[in-house]
Amino acid sequence: MKVKEIIFIVEEDPEGGYNARALGESIFTEGTSLDELKENIKDAIKCHFDKEEDVPDIIRLRIVKEETFKYA
Repeated sequence: MKVKEIIFIVEEDPEGGYNARALGESIFTEGTSLDELKENIKDAIKCHFDKEEDVPDIIRLRIVKEETFKYA
């Protein structure tokens, strides 16, 4: 059964760039920019699924930004 969409959690890497991991699949990749990351995600998905017809039609990115601040 074909998965219609795949969701990636995207986080900024402390050393620069971005990391992305798929929910429900063993796919992880990284990129120095969001554009590079998107291309790397496409490549990783292509490698992960055996058949072209199994590749999801929609790739959803959930970009998580962590921010800290002092209370006082």
